[in-house]
Amino acid sequence: MENIILTNKEIAHKTKRIAYQIFETFVNDEEVILAGIANNGYIFAQKIAAELALISDLKVKLCEVKINKQNPQDVITTSITKEDYENKALVLIDDVLSTGTTLIYGVKHFLEVPLSKFKTAVLVDRNHKKYPVKADFKGISLSTSLQEHIQVVFEDNNSYAYLI
Repeated sequence: MENIILTNKEIAHKTKRIAYQIFETFVNDEEVILAGIANNGYIFAQKIAAELALISDLKVKLCEVKINKQNPQDVITTSITKEDYENKALVLIDDVLSTGTTLIYGVKHFLEVPLSKFKTAVLVDRNHKKYPVKADFKGISLSTSLQEHIQVVFEDNNSYAYLI
């Protein structure tokens, strides 16, 4: 059984709001790196980048972050080099923050080089964290049971999130 928790219109609204929050936070920076965790986190980062292009002249560089979610201690790879984000402002983005495992290992990876600012963003924060990590920007906070699962589906004109 699926329970829709975010419709396409709500996801679009939350994406726009997060883009404004990112713009406000990085208004004095020339460039911001949006590092999206593959796969849905990167798609969400692309949507935020599109909104930022409409509302600001902030230079946005996208970065895809590949993390083995079953074994996050494996090597993490990025689509841009460390030199591309060194001493820059960066936002690490994912679709759902459940236990915090993926996000904390992503944070650890980016802390290996100096950054001017570092924030995190998620569409859905489930409030079941095992690690001391938080989302600076979030679309929705949702307290669920550990047995429940949230799935985000990004389609061209029909994105949605549901609880199973």
